[in-house]
Amino acid sequence: MEFVELIKTPRVDNVVLFRPFLPKVEGTLCLTGHHLILSSRQDSTEELWLLHSNIDSIDKRFLGSLGTIIIKCKDLRIIQLDIPGMEECLNIASSIEALSTLDSTTLMYPFFYRPMFEVVEDGWHSFLPEQEFELLTSVLQYWWGRGTAINRLFKGCPKHPPPSSKPRDIGDKGFFKVTFRQGSLYPHSSPPPKKKVLVMMRSGQPLTGTNGRRCKEDEKLINATLRPGKRGYIIDTRALNVAQQARAKGGGFEQEAHYPQWRRIHRSIERYRSHILQESLIKLVEACNDQSPNVDRWLSKLEASNWLTYIKEILTTACLAAQCIDREAASVLVHGTEGIDSTLQVTSLAQIILDPNCRTIRGFEALIEREWLQVGEFFFSTCCATPYCCFYGKWLVIYRLLLDSALLAEGGLREFVDAPQSPSAWSSALFFSVYSIQKASLLFNLKKKKRKLKLQQKTVSLWSWVNRPLELEKFVNPLYEANSLVIWPSVAPQSLQLWEGVFLRWNRTSKYLDEAYEEMIHIIEYNKEMQAKVNALRRQLAELETEDSVQKSP
Repeated sequence: MEFVELIKTPRVDNVVLFRPFLPKVEGTLCLTGHHLILSSRQDSTEELWLLHSNIDSIDKRFLGSLGTIIIKCKDLRIIQLDIPGMEECLNIASSIEALSTLDSTTLMYPFFYRPMFEVVEDGWHSFLPEQEFELLTSVLQYWWGRGTAINRLFKGCPKHPPPSSKPRDIGDKGFFKVTFRQGSLYPHSSPPPKKKVLVMMRSGQPLTGTNGRRCKEDEKLINATLRPGKRGYIIDTRALNVAQQARAKGGGFEQEAHYPQWRRIHRSIERYRSHILQESLIKLVEACNDQSPNVDRWLSKLEASNWLTYIKEILTTACLAAQCIDREAASVLVHGTEGIDSTLQVTSLAQIILDPNCRTIRGFEALIEREWLQVGEFFFSTCCATPYCCFYGKWLVIYRLLLDSALLAEGGLREFVDAPQSPSAWSSALFFSVYSIQKASLLFNLKKKKRKLKLQQKTVSLWSWVNRPLELEKFVNPLYEANSLVIWPSVAPQSLQLWEGVFLRWNRTSKYLDEAYEEMIHIIEYNKEMQAKVNALRRQLAELETEDSVQKSP
């Protein structure tokens, strides 16, 4: 199939574009295999480039010979196109619908994208699992052994990268037998914070069932992560009654008699099964799109969505996991049902709280790569639906998990203005990259498929783009100061704020925020200049005092 077969009308003149808080643009609309392009007739610099893969749904309206297409995008943007001629409007609409729902892998945009910048750093090799294993081995020498290649062909667990780390006392055969957990997701460890000889792991639920089934290999593996006399905490992100109900379906939780050094704690976090999160997201987006100037109405809708309530639950559980490591000196195992939803939220945010390196740009990139991409989470599946779409995929919540991680890294910790090296703009760029899909780092679910399609040879990594020096300058927090301490964010309701860079990006003008940011940069640069002058005067004074003391000496 060729793109030309799907494009019925490649070009239409006199099309008018309407966007919130921006002047209308009249120009020529063109359709290519991957983009919708509108160029202004009056201003050659005014252009709209919209990827078809970013389009979620379209609505068609007609008034006489004038057709209107309202495009709702996966990044929450809404635009309107007025197209003269009913036939042209229908052709454009049907072409967009066909091009935005392509199923063929070889026709996806990352395989056609050619960077317009010099690739200074190969992002595909920036954060390798082997590097993380070396860090584990150096810090946890007393129990963590070499990386094992037992999962080289992804037979043990398709969600793990081919090399998998394991305790020193566990052989390869014993490690391979640990299929006792849902999804065969054996415990996956995250690098410990500096000066910590503890570990934080995540996994799927144990398949104990109603008969109390056991797995000696699993018990040995979990218990081997603790030194004699030490204890650990198992944080189950399900309520106790939910975990007990899971036993009837073959799941369950760890029995303390078989894991004697571990204490189990239940902390309930909403997940995709109840569809509560999806409904909350829908209500939140509806509230953000409400153009009413009534502040009370806006606050009422925001509260009714319960979105910030769920963020509080996630952050509270992450603080609990961090407290177990930092205050109790105990290792932590976090799991829910499959170990890939709320589990990822908790472990990712706990690392941000504990590890100052995760609060830097490269450290946060490494966290996303290590905890989300290398382990094969479902980014690509989640790019198929948004709050504007009537169908919700099972893994839509995974997309939300990435957003929550970035949100809480930059927003939930907002009282520490100087804590994250990257401001919300960087996290917003990372979020919107999920749906732009120009770079292939966030493409496809499993590393196994990425390797099969040779993404490293045929496409460009997201990190190759974002880690360019000129690009990083846009994202570095001007107030950033390295903080080597553990930071404990407040979970009080007044401390949690909505992520404006995502939810309100298209619904309010950024003029005044941009002006305030520029003024802040000006003040910071002025203070630096003044401080440099003060330091220079101090050096001159010190030199004069030295000369004077030399002259006075006998």
